[in-house]
Amino acid sequence: MSESILDFSKELDVSALDQVVNTLYSGSGSDQQVAQRVLTQFQENEEAWTKVDGILEHSKLPQTKFIALQILEKFIQTRWNTLVADSRNAIRNFIVNVIIKVSSDEATMAKEKAYISKLNMVLVQILKQEWPRNWPSFIPEIVASSKASLTICENNMAILKLLSEEIFDYSAEQMTQLKTSNLRNQMCGEFSEIYTLCKEVLDRATKPSLIKVTLETLLRFLNWIPLGYIFEMDLIDTLRNRFFEVPQFRNVTLKCLTEIGGLKVENNYTDKLVQLFTGVLMAVNNMVPPSTDIAMVYENSSDDDQEFVQNLALFLTSFLSSHLRIIERSPATQDMLINAHYYLIKISRVDDREVFKICLEYWGILVQELFEEMRQPSHMDVPLLDLSVAGGQGYPPRKQLYAEILTNLRVVMIERMVKPEEVLVVENDEGEIVRESLKESDTIVLYKSMREVLVYLTHLDAADTEEIMGNKLARQMDGTEWSWQNLNKLCWAIGSISGAMNEEPEKHFLVRVIKDLLQLCEMKRGKDNKAVVASNIMYTVGQYPRFLKAHWKFLKTVVTKLFEFMHESHEGVQDMACDTFIKISQKCARYFVELQANERQPFIDEILDKIERETSDLVVPQQIHTFYQAVGYMIASQTKKPAQDRLITRLMEIPNMAWNGIVSQLKHNFDLLNDANQVKILVNVLKTNVSCCASVGAPFVLQVSKIYSDMLSLYQLTGELVNQIVVRDGLIATKTPKIRGLQAIKKEVLRLIDTYVSAAKDLTMVNDSMVGPFFEVVLVDYQKNADLAKNPEVLSVLATMVDKLGNLMTPRVPLILQATFESTLSMITKDFTEFPEHRTGFYNMIRAINQHCFPALLELEPAQFKLVIDSIVWGFKHTMRDIADVGLQICFELVQNISQTDPSIAGGFYQSYFLAILQDTFFVLTDRDHKSGFKGQTELLALLFNLVTTNRIQVPLDQSQGNVPNQQFLEGYVTLLLQNAFPHLQSGQIKVFVMAMFEYNNVPAKFKLEVRDFLIQLKEFAGENAELYLEEKEAEMDAKRKAERAKALSIPGMVKPADLPATMDEDENL
Repeated sequence: MSESILDFSKELDVSALDQVVNTLYSGSGSDQQVAQRVLTQFQENEEAWTKVDGILEHSKLPQTKFIALQILEKFIQTRWNTLVADSRNAIRNFIVNVIIKVSSDEATMAKEKAYISKLNMVLVQILKQEWPRNWPSFIPEIVASSKASLTICENNMAILKLLSEEIFDYSAEQMTQLKTSNLRNQMCGEFSEIYTLCKEVLDRATKPSLIKVTLETLLRFLNWIPLGYIFEMDLIDTLRNRFFEVPQFRNVTLKCLTEIGGLKVENNYTDKLVQLFTGVLMAVNNMVPPSTDIAMVYENSSDDDQEFVQNLALFLTSFLSSHLRIIERSPATQDMLINAHYYLIKISRVDDREVFKICLEYWGILVQELFEEMRQPSHMDVPLLDLSVAGGQGYPPRKQLYAEILTNLRVVMIERMVKPEEVLVVENDEGEIVRESLKESDTIVLYKSMREVLVYLTHLDAADTEEIMGNKLARQMDGTEWSWQNLNKLCWAIGSISGAMNEEPEKHFLVRVIKDLLQLCEMKRGKDNKAVVASNIMYTVGQYPRFLKAHWKFLKTVVTKLFEFMHESHEGVQDMACDTFIKISQKCARYFVELQANERQPFIDEILDKIERETSDLVVPQQIHTFYQAVGYMIASQTKKPAQDRLITRLMEIPNMAWNGIVSQLKHNFDLLNDANQVKILVNVLKTNVSCCASVGAPFVLQVSKIYSDMLSLYQLTGELVNQIVVRDGLIATKTPKIRGLQAIKKEVLRLIDTYVSAAKDLTMVNDSMVGPFFEVVLVDYQKNADLAKNPEVLSVLATMVDKLGNLMTPRVPLILQATFESTLSMITKDFTEFPEHRTGFYNMIRAINQHCFPALLELEPAQFKLVIDSIVWGFKHTMRDIADVGLQICFELVQNISQTDPSIAGGFYQSYFLAILQDTFFVLTDRDHKSGFKGQTELLALLFNLVTTNRIQVPLDQSQGNVPNQQFLEGYVTLLLQNAFPHLQSGQIKVFVMAMFEYNNVPAKFKLEVRDFLIQLKEFAGENAELYLEEKEAEMDAKRKAERAKALSIPGMVKPADLPATMDEDENL
């Protein structure tokens, strides 16, 4: 029965369709699956849209009608222009009549909200195609029909709201630039009729639902309508006096007033803005008296009341962000201004993160402005950073105006401080102190914003900040405010202002803080209490490397305390001790290797003497690796080579003893590799080497050269064993602990070589002494091993070697390709997903070879060269964005390299591959699964067209002996290609697009816009084009990040000490 609906030669049985839809929504098992399949086939049929009118008229199920409208909406978006004018008008009139019929009846309107919303959206999709050219009377018609009944008027408001959203809010990714511009101009040009309608409803209507939808529609208009409608009419007064204090309208009204308050306006509307601000504040004072504890009331309020608090925060922050100076300059509004800020302080205490983030954004703007003003030359009579003087002396007037507000804000920021990512010891939902298992990215972002506000607040008045923090710490000590949460927030706040005070005040403040915290650690009883205090001590000291560098004894005491914490068995404390140790060693490295006053030896020797003891209680291998890496940073700062070599030798004594013991036994007894404990020891020794190499850098060659030969022998032995077992047992073997352990040995050997080569400075030594033996063992192992036993890290090491050694590797490229190319290619060309790490390594290796050893590719046999090209094209056909992007980059760089090589070689390449690459580029460009690669695709396409328009291709691309010039040939070829691929497009559209590609291929921005417009016209891209704008969004975010970083670096304390670049580290300047 259900299959009958798929026969489009007969009239559709709507009751049968209803039955299928009903089975889908309420059936189960195989019946439901059949219904899903049949319905999907029905929807995808090209003729399905012709059945929509019958379905809407005769169906009894709302779900069926909704599906019918989805079919029609998709048709309108993708194939509307294939219809003749009469058919388009018939569909348009049909939809209008259905909407009027449904919206004329209040009961139907209330019952079928989803259905009528979908009808409205279908009408808006038609409008985007037809209005204004083919439907110029739409606005007068909808305004006139609104007078027929209140329910029709209500629905018409919803249609106008949708239309505004589609044109002004979501148009960028749905319509071409020209269409968007035309629709916006038309909407603005005809707005007076819409405004009259809205105003009439707001002045005269009494029906709550009509008033509410009109206010919601008006809200969508306010950010684009001409300002005269807002400020020269009585709209603001109507909103303020008629609706703002009415409970059911206050939220949407406040949103409208917020939209108006955030507008950028000319000076002639200043008085209107002041009236708006004072009017809203007076009403707020009536509704929420200033004495109200908003945070407490919020907890027990209704959803509507909570929304009002959030909307009030949005109004105040939006208005003050845009017009603060206007309100400051008006003497009559001074009290209101302070009143508004006190409301924001109270709202900032509300226990709702989203509400707090709204307030925080404004506080960030305010304190930054006050700080910038203080930095101006006119205020330089006050020393920039010497802000410890309280009182009015030297205060800029604006800072003085907000002094009391800022004091309150400091308290709020401290009491609401969130956890920095360095803190690993947290309280879980059960109230236990545990190691954090998952970092919340939202908390990390929030911490960064709060930290910036606190740094500015400290610059504005360091003495006040210090006093508040000192008082809060005293209340921790005497127990009046003691709690894990209060202590955490206070210490996180103290840690966040590192560098914001002058050095001397910071020293006195920090000495007091750390002494109190150490005393608190002694005072508190119970493992959890001690763990909380310990984590706060570690976090705080880790944030003040400047202080530690200047006070050696304190630095030594702190590190000794960290070693104590490394013996503490509480979960998370050891991790934090190791993490703090590595952070301090990175920033204070050279102080550990120099002989300090009153010391008999550099502290690093003391650390090396007791390294075994201090790491004895670290139960997680990663903690030991972190410890060794931290000591490695110290050794890297020793500039005298003999002393540095001695330290490296001492550091690696214990790992080398374990290594030598096992390796010497292995020479006589291979069965040792069957012992899981011995394998684990080998893996951990290798990981320790990797960690040390990462921090010591190039000088680690001393250690690498000692174990290199044994390491390769171990690799060879392990590889043979792994391959035997995998060949014998198949895929299941790779999941066994034994094989995973052996593969871990190989992986860590490769990581160590990769880490060292990346850091190496003596490239000739690497090329002469390391690469040859590596190739003999590792490449042979890779080539002969079964697919499942091949290590993807091999490809990463090869990419690193080529990147680092450059053209020194050119003679070795044939060997690399012989061992890795075809065997890896056969693994990754079966599909687009298996062996993801091999894919990434493979394409990174090919890219490195193309960049640094391009001549080697030209020496390949034609068949092998073709295979390389095919593999690159296969790369950019991936749907995994990272692989596709690398594939496009390689192809672009390869074509560029070819264009700069010998013309006879280049000519052969163009004749063999140019058209194929062009065709494959068009394939991914117009395929919906590859939209994220838009940037790389358009760059490659522009380069290919540019080679032709600039006559850099000297050979004929047309090989049919027609002797047609390349540009003329390519124009015809691409036109035909697109016509065959997209027969629904008109020839004029294709012609314009092809001409644009020849015209703009040397103007990247314009070229991309033309391609983007063309893609939006294609049915494949209808309704889902966000990723075509990915490049602009990413570039905008990147530029913003760079600007923020540069600004932050110019303000002391704004960048965390651990994140300061080496050039700004005090050590570098001494």
